[in-house]
Amino acid sequence: MVNVLKATERTSDRRSQLRELREQGGIPAIIYGYKTDNTPISIDNGEFIRTMREVGRNGVISLDVDGKKLNVILHEYQEDPIKKEVIHADFLAVDMSQEIEANVRVELSEDAEGVRDGGVLQQILHEVVVTAKPDEIPEIINVDISGLGIGDTISIGEIRGNYPITINHEDDEPIATILAPRVEAEPSEEETETEKAADSENTDTEEKE
Repeated sequence: MVNVLKATERTSDRRSQLRELREQGGIPAIIYGYKTDNTPISIDNGEFIRTMREVGRNGVISLDVDGKKLNVILHEYQEDPIKKEVIHADFLAVDMSQEIEANVRVELSEDAEGVRDGGVLQQILHEVVVTAKPDEIPEIINVDISGLGIGDTISIGEIRGNYPITINHEDDEPIATILAPRVEAEPSEEETETEKAADSENTDTEEKE
């Protein structure tokens, strides 16, 4: 079942009206894409947050613009850096039978064997670009790293077959690796003797005082 989000077409982009819209709990937005002219709209902030929680970042939404429904996905959004509130949203109208590109977040699951042995996990790829039909785009790409030991790396080629979509990256592109633990170098004999001499000088100075 596709979630419905109600919207109203806007007739103005004047700053004063956009500010008033936000103050009243709305978000200015725009629709473009499949069989759709660029259309400025407004949506309710609370309804938008509720819908995105239910469908996820890449979920398909039925956008009801004054009674006309369009299948869309959230393409981009702008957020106030201080208030952390969405201040503008771009919706892409899609043809459900045609593949599109989308960015999908990468999450690592399970503790790696190498981390338990003291290694340091480094996630290199946090997002991947995929191609799929709109309703087949996953919310996240989950990568199991439990078998990685110190010095091991997991790459795109090793997860490609886990999802029935096209991952638009080279097979050898690394996702995560386990680095060897840092080992502090032992001080050399010369450094040790220098430290002892410095300590001795400090002691002599303190005794004279």
